This record gives sequence, C-alpha cells and structure tokens, in this order.
Amino acid sequence: MTATVEIYTWRACPFCIRAKALLDRKGVAYTEFAIDGDERGRAAMAAKSGGRRSVPQTFINGQHVGGCDDLHALERSGQLDLLLGVAA
Repeated sequence: MTATVEIYTWRACPFCIRAKALLDRKGVAYTEFAIDGDERGRAAMAAKSGGRRSVPQTFINGQHVGGCDDLHALERSGQLDLLLGVAA
C-alpha cells in the first residue's frame, strides 16, 4: 500500500526543496501545501504538528514525521521506506 504524504512548504525554502527532492527520488507522490505568507495555512500546519511553525513539516499517513532533517534521519536509519511502504 502506498502511503499518503503531505508536506507543508515555502516555495523558495532550501530545506523544503531538499525534503521534496528526497521524496521525489523515492518516487513517492505527495500533496504539497505551499504556505508562503498564508498565516491561516501556517496555523493549520502548527496545529497538526504539535506547534511546530517551521517549514517543511511532513506527514505520512497522518503521522507527523517532522522537518527536513527528521525526514533525512528516517532515510539514514532505513525507517523512511517502511513508513512510505516502498521497497528499499
């Protein structure tokens, strides 16, 4: 089963670009919420992420997995493939 992935970003954010590039390399489809200057969107993201207001914030199957560094740490540990439901 393929995971449902959502990522909240700012378009010019280098960490957002890096996080999306990792997902792209994995061949994972995701829904991007570009919240540049959108305070309501940022507030919604913060509510879902336990108060985190920095971008990116990533959710896999509704579970908050964190930002860019968190996503890459999951990749290094081998846990990202499990969460995404992709073959390593």
